[in-house]
Amino acid sequence: MIPAEFDYEVASSVDQAVELLGSSDDAKLLAGGHSLIPLMRLRLARPTLLVDVGRLSDLSYIREDGDTIAIGALTRHHDVQHSDALKKSCGILAHTAGLVGDPQVRHRGTIGGSVAHGDPASDLPTVLLALDAEFVSKGPDGEKTTPASGFFTGLFETALGPRDVLTEIRVPKLGSSSGWSYQKFNRRAQDWAIVGVAAVLDKQNGSVGSARIGLTNMALTPMRASAAEQALAGAAPDSLGGADQAAEGTSPPSDTNASAEFRQHLARVLTRRAVEEALAR
Repeated sequence: MIPAEFDYEVASSVDQAVELLGSSDDAKLLAGGHSLIPLMRLRLARPTLLVDVGRLSDLSYIREDGDTIAIGALTRHHDVQHSDALKKSCGILAHTAGLVGDPQVRHRGTIGGSVAHGDPASDLPTVLLALDAEFVSKGPDGEKTTPASGFFTGLFETALGPRDVLTEIRVPKLGSSSGWSYQKFNRRAQDWAIVGVAAVLDKQNGSVGSARIGLTNMALTPMRASAAEQALAGAAPDSLGGADQAAEGTSPPSDTNASAEFRQHLARVLTRRAVEEALAR
C-alpha cells in the first residue's frame, strides 16, 4: 500500500528536532525506519510530518563511562553487535543485537528506534530492562533520565513525550561474577520473538546469587519475571525449579503464531534454559 500524504523535514540537531516535533499535531521521528515505515504503508500510522534524525552522526557512538557504557540512540544494531566494549563488559547486549532481524535490518535499524517504538515483541527492550538500563532524552523542558523500569508504559507506548527525542542509552558493566543469556523462540531467524527471555545473574560459588529475568512478548510491554527472580535467588545449578514461576503475572497474546497458554509454557522452558546458560558462562 501507499502511505498517506505527509510532510518531511531533516533535522540538523536534536534541538531542531524538538522544535520540529512541536510544529505539527502528529509529527513522528524517523531514524532507521524499519518500524515506522511498514506501519505507514499499511496506514496504521498516519503522521502529518516526518522529522528525519538519521543524519545526526553525533548520536551514533559507544563510550565507556566509569561503571557504565553509554550508547548513542542512533547507533546501528550492527555496531552494537560488534562493539568490543560491549562484548567485554555487557555481552548480552552485543549478542542480542546480532539476533535482530537480518543483516539489512541490523545495518540500518537503530537501538534508539527499537527502544522508542516500545514493541513488546522486540528483543533489545527486554534485555535493557533486565540490565536496569537508563534512557536519556531531550525535550522542550530540557534533558531527563528515565530508568528502564518506568520507561515502557503500554503497547507501543513509552515515557517519551510527543516532543521528546531519545538521545542515549546507559547500561551497567557486568562484573566477572555475572552470567547472562538471551533465549529466543521464533519460526525463522529474522522473525520477531514468539517468546524471548533475558537472564542476568550475579553468581555466588556457582549458584544464583540474584537474578534479573526479562520477558519478551509476554504482556503489553517488556516485563520482569519478578516471581521467578525471587524464587531463583540462591538456587544451585541442579535446583532451578523457580524458573517454573516465570509465567506468573503475565498476559501474553494469542495469535496465529501461538496461544497464550503455549507462550506461558515457552516462558518457563526458556527461563530455565537461560538461567542454566547464564550459570555456565
